[in-house]
Amino acid sequence: MTTTNKKWYNGMLSTEDWWSAWLGLFFFALGLLTIWQMDAVGWIAKPKTWEFSNLINDFSWSKLIKTSSKNYKDWHPLWSLFFTYFVFLGLTSIGAYFQGRNLKKWFFGFSVIFGLTWLVWILGHEAHFAAIDAVVKGKNKYEGFDLSWGLQLGGGFSFLLSLTVGLIIGNFFKGFANKIKEAAKPEWFIKTAIVLLGIKLGMMTMKASSFTYELALAGAAAAFVAYLLFWPVIYYVGRKFFKLNRASAAVLSSGISICGVSASIATAGAIKAKPLIPIAVSTLIVVFAMFELVILPPVYTNIAPNQPIVNGAALGMTVKTDGADAAAGAILDELMIAKHIKNKGEKWEEGWILSAAILTKIWIDVFIGIWSFILAIIWIKNDKKGSNKHKEKIRWSEIWFRFPKFVLAYMLVWILYLAMMYFFPNIIHDAKIGGNITQGTFRKFLFMLTFLSIGVITDFSKLKGMGRLTLLYALALFAFIAPLGYLIAYIFHHGMMPPILK
Repeated sequence: MTTTNKKWYNGMLSTEDWWSAWLGLFFFALGLLTIWQMDAVGWIAKPKTWEFSNLINDFSWSKLIKTSSKNYKDWHPLWSLFFTYFVFLGLTSIGAYFQGRNLKKWFFGFSVIFGLTWLVWILGHEAHFAAIDAVVKGKNKYEGFDLSWGLQLGGGFSFLLSLTVGLIIGNFFKGFANKIKEAAKPEWFIKTAIVLLGIKLGMMTMKASSFTYELALAGAAAAFVAYLLFWPVIYYVGRKFFKLNRASAAVLSSGISICGVSASIATAGAIKAKPLIPIAVSTLIVVFAMFELVILPPVYTNIAPNQPIVNGAALGMTVKTDGADAAAGAILDELMIAKHIKNKGEKWEEGWILSAAILTKIWIDVFIGIWSFILAIIWIKNDKKGSNKHKEKIRWSEIWFRFPKFVLAYMLVWILYLAMMYFFPNIIHDAKIGGNITQGTFRKFLFMLTFLSIGVITDFSKLKGMGRLTLLYALALFAFIAPLGYLIAYIFHHGMMPPILK
């Protein structure tokens, strides 16, 4: 815990957390321009569902890609794609520059990741993977493409394919992964997407305000109860049965109980742990997040297909790191909606299941600043050497510096939409036009970037030499946190269901 004097605005232009907020708020502001009849977001490209034989017989880029708004319908699909690339490259490069990243490597890495992401996104929308055999809004895409078979995974297949491609690169083409990893920043991408999810939450609140508030309060209560149970138990087990020292047990407990990498680093800084400890714990968190991301969404979908909100909240308490949690929530949202369409012939509104995962995780994120502050006080007061008891002063401002800033942006976007609903209801219709694009296509594209980037930076070989920590992490996660987290999610969320689209 540093005692260096800081200004409240320190890091606003130099940290990934702040740049997630700035980028998300910028896209949010662009979307709001539709209030004044200016479409500044409809140019972004989005993939279309397509069928292989139909494309081969009569190839056209318009069968694969389209703009997000009819205002740009005269644009060639490739021009829309190139413009999307230039805008995202330009904006992220500005952020990368202020964060002190190597711009030459950033340009190359982002260009490669962008190209791979779009290739995967298009492939994932092939009808045999994505089309669902059910009537939605008067159309049945499965029958429309005259399919004889299909996986019927909806948009979830694109996410899984993106992750798979990233993992192959990260583990079998490590030289190539090293060349592009400068731009493989899943936490930046996903936190920006979460800010945009605030738009979705605001829109959903307009439709079902009481349900949204209930979801937020349930998420807060569940996160609070879960955290009070998770941290002390993991710490005790680590100390008692795995003979970890105080620092290692504390960092591991925070990493697996609160919010992954951010919590482990914040805790390590608060208690002045050796640098190797948060590095080792962070490696475990990232690697195990891959197993959670791939395993839990399909497991929850098949075991509890009628508990969508419970499943989402359980992910929020189980999957560590914001990136992996949001990614898992996105997959779960897609898979459960697709399964419900297939089973019941009705479609849940998109975003509620994902929001359940995100809201629970955000409440847990809030603990990072508060808990690192508390731990710093505890560690200093219980310093056995007694050398630091009267020399260090813990500042309340540390809570602010540890607090995740993208959460503030997420809440701000949500509040602004609520303010429009209450004070300017006449502009809601126009605001939704741009908002639907930013929280839809923009957000999903950022999710796709996240999945591929997570895979690129994940190296399973790094688990070598961490046997004791790995065993404790695996046991704590799958034997304690996952089942208890699901139980707590069920207690606070059972009976809650997403609205059905008419």
